[in-house]
Amino acid sequence: MTSTPDFNLLYDQLHRLDGQGYGAYKSLKGAYRFEAFTLHIDHVQGDPFAAPSRVRVVMPQAVAGFPAEVRQTPGRAVALADFLIRAAYQATQQRERQAGSGKRGLIGVVRPSQAILPRSAAQVTAETVELRLTVGLPAFGRRIAGKQAADLLCRALPELVDDTLRYAALDAAAIQRHIYGAEDADALRSQLADRGLVAFVADGAVLPRRSGVDERPLADGAVPFQSPESLRVTLPCPHAGSVTGLGIPQGITLIVGGGYHGKSTLLRAIEAGVYNHIPDDGRHQVVTDGAAVKMRAEDGRSIAGVDISPFINHLPQGQSTRQFSTTNASGSTSQAAAMIEAVEAGARVLLVDEDTSATNFMIRDRRMQALIAKDREPITPFIDKVRQLYTDYGLSTVLVMGGSGDYFDVADTVIALDEFVPQDVTTQAKAIAAQYQTDRHREGGSRFGDLTPRIVQPHSIDPSKGRRSVNLKARDTDQLQIGTEAIDLSAVEQLVEPGQVRAIAEAIVYAQRYHMTPDRPLAQVINAVMADLADHGLDALTDWPMGDLVMFRGLELAAAINRLRSLQVQSVR
Repeated sequence: MTSTPDFNLLYDQLHRLDGQGYGAYKSLKGAYRFEAFTLHIDHVQGDPFAAPSRVRVVMPQAVAGFPAEVRQTPGRAVALADFLIRAAYQATQQRERQAGSGKRGLIGVVRPSQAILPRSAAQVTAETVELRLTVGLPAFGRRIAGKQAADLLCRALPELVDDTLRYAALDAAAIQRHIYGAEDADALRSQLADRGLVAFVADGAVLPRRSGVDERPLADGAVPFQSPESLRVTLPCPHAGSVTGLGIPQGITLIVGGGYHGKSTLLRAIEAGVYNHIPDDGRHQVVTDGAAVKMRAEDGRSIAGVDISPFINHLPQGQSTRQFSTTNASGSTSQAAAMIEAVEAGARVLLVDEDTSATNFMIRDRRMQALIAKDREPITPFIDKVRQLYTDYGLSTVLVMGGSGDYFDVADTVIALDEFVPQDVTTQAKAIAAQYQTDRHREGGSRFGDLTPRIVQPHSIDPSKGRRSVNLKARDTDQLQIGTEAIDLSAVEQLVEPGQVRAIAEAIVYAQRYHMTPDRPLAQVINAVMADLADHGLDALTDWPMGDLVMFRGLELAAAINRLRSLQVQSVR
């Protein structure tokens, strides 16, 4: 059995490589034993301007020293790993850029969002702590800067590891607060269904964000959330004790109010509540049913064989909507398809904002009904289907609506925002609905309609490009590429980190390779992939260790597959 070489060998080797062509760095691949950890150099970049090299640091718990109580459950292990990633990220940001060119001299780790998520960048077990990093090996032009590389790998990297992976070097109280906050959020979310709720917004929460590109809480001028007494509930937490706040009931909830009074801000907090958040986020006690999905119109998207007939029927020229396909969807057809696809993938709550919805999909008032007869209008508006979704399939809806009081007729709960302060106006809304009859006709029958499962044809997903059998690329949170096909994810709003998109790209290939068969419905494929990830973690998706993958939901995996323009499906009848 070959022993792992000592780090001194790495140090000497880097000095010998000084001045050689950059490709000679490839000889570094392997494992090296340091005093406190083992360094694994898994991938060496071929060029100073290429993607950085990938390394792993594995430290025994005997050295790291994290007590069992901060890592003893899967939830605590995830929260602790999240804390370590943040510590490492802050440390890498503080390092000064060294001399050289390209991406040289940089140590990097995946940048975390405000959410606490399982990430491949760090893993904590009873035996070890592992951190995955990128390293830009330094160069002068295209020649190895060996002395600088030796300083980087044999001094700077161990210093970073020593500062971020040892319990004694970290703030124990901050670690506890981080873990306890995540456990409290899990506890709150676990109580929703039994309490007949789809979401909970704690009193004192800070919902506004600093900007559209800065998810940190608004520093000045934010109004702390205060629930109306009639909708206030108290939920116990293992660490924070009893927490009061707004309980949003199952059924149909409207969020109304004037412009700029906080309607969409509240909805965005609810949609973010499917994830846990760091203690200073302001939304760390805002939790939502984990199967809640934000819906919106998406002009131009591709749709493959979706039965949208509950919403849209008898199109011109006799086009069927039971297996509706298009490469250029309208606002209404895209929103209809997105809802059916979400239900197919296991959604339990739909989150809808009128500002990002197709108007003709949401409402058809009495005057329009009088002008355009139903036999000339293929769209059955959402107002006539939202109640049936709940009664027939148990799907709740939370809807921001500022322009149509017709929804008062179908709502169970109406919450008005007045300068960011919520009020329960359900009684007033029902009284107004009774006083001012709309006289509009209900459309679309007495039932929602059938939901038809679909089977993905595996051959329609081709990850190859040229000589590469698998070609995957991800850009931020809004786009990925599978083979030669680009998938636009800009309307999949609950993706919060680029690493989720990278992981979804890998998961699509994994699903096609291991779980897609000519007789297996898409929902079963999604469930099988997510079960594998629950059992084996994100490393199940790749053939080698990757440090930039972030956990996603099956709902977003399904959304990505459904937006693949080459997708072909067969309906299960």
